[in-house]
Amino acid sequence: MGDKELRAAARIVHLPGDEGYDRARTTWSLSADLHPAAVVYPESTDEIGAVLRAAGETGLRVTPVGTGHNAHPLRDLSRTIMLRTERLNGVTIDAPARRARVQAGTTWMPVVEQAAGHGFSALHGSAPDVGVVGYTAGGGLSWYGRKYGLAANHVRAAELVLADGSWLRVDKDNDPDLFWAVRGGGGNFGVITALEFDLLDFATSYAGMLAWDLSKAPQVLQRWLEWTAEVPDEVTTAYRHLRFPPIPDLPEPFRGRDWVMIDGALLTGDEEAERLLAPLRELKPELDTFARVPSPVVSRIHMDPEEPTPGDGTAGLLDALPAEAAGKLLEADATNRLFSTELRHLGGALSRTRPDGGAVSSLDGQFLISVVGVVVNPEMQRAVVAESERMVASLSDYSRDRIYINFQQTQGDTSRAFAPAAWKRIEEIRRRVDPNKTLQANHEI
Repeated sequence: MGDKELRAAARIVHLPGDEGYDRARTTWSLSADLHPAAVVYPESTDEIGAVLRAAGETGLRVTPVGTGHNAHPLRDLSRTIMLRTERLNGVTIDAPARRARVQAGTTWMPVVEQAAGHGFSALHGSAPDVGVVGYTAGGGLSWYGRKYGLAANHVRAAELVLADGSWLRVDKDNDPDLFWAVRGGGGNFGVITALEFDLLDFATSYAGMLAWDLSKAPQVLQRWLEWTAEVPDEVTTAYRHLRFPPIPDLPEPFRGRDWVMIDGALLTGDEEAERLLAPLRELKPELDTFARVPSPVVSRIHMDPEEPTPGDGTAGLLDALPAEAAGKLLEADATNRLFSTELRHLGGALSRTRPDGGAVSSLDGQFLISVVGVVVNPEMQRAVVAESERMVASLSDYSRDRIYINFQQTQGDTSRAFAPAAWKRIEEIRRRVDPNKTLQANHEI
């Protein structure tokens, strides 16, 4: 595609060599060193359509990018236009319908705050600056997930621009096959410009974190695994080892210390929440922040960084973890200096397939393991990926090699995220709506 054609398709275009190109190509994932053929900031669905048509005519591809939290799998973009959607930004709350409509570039915190103002919550994740569309199109794993399932299955409509440049709104009555595919199939079917989804009828939960010195990990992990086998679906938590560097930007008491933490949310009354947490509190945590809090606070309990971050890692889905699994994880972690090793408790509604759900209406596992390290140069990146893969492999006895794409930072066999029948159906829908594979998703179908 010539410069003239692309600049005619959209107003804000950055080409290699332009002054703003390097800044435009940099995503939230700072260690993902991407070099697209061009970067475009569309300001309307018409511009998105024009860019897609121009790309299709010249053999280029288009990858839609919101924040870029999961940008590492994109890799080679030398023949791809990066479509940055952040200028298409907005939230509308329909309180009587208990529903939200968000545009392509919207991040979670504005949605959570506006929903809370009406007495509602949304199925947000653990990082307030993650893009709603990318998160939801990949599934959407929330602190309320064991009770309500994946965010994708609360979507009621999606608006998208297809590879041929046409605009389409899909729901259960309008192209139900495509509506099914975009709920869990990621960005493979079109550039999603807006989502409409149901909100939850509460604005607070009993949420927070418990923290101990990392030396307490053997007792804490064993107790947490026993505890997760008994808690009701109203409880969604994560277990983590966190190693904080001794840098001034970090607050006390985290600076320069290694911790074991349990955080999450309980959708019960306060008295019942305290009863459920009692077995963990018996281990006398140094920090205990669990309390009744509004949903905007819940979105920050995981302390995920809210600025672009140089990190990398990997993840995988696990089956039930018996007592012996704790020893294997702790043994593998003993020589690990990565920033975070995490287990998220799944099950409950996250494991129950919904007949009205999308391409991913459940996760095929009882736990998710995610390992992340800080990256400052390519050599360190290779080491971080290798170490994170070793950590995930330490629990391979409890894995059937399934993945959840929103946590998968490496490029690989995307079919591992779907049931075999769903994968076949997804491939057929992809061929129908994008026969020339103009769209390039981070996890491709």
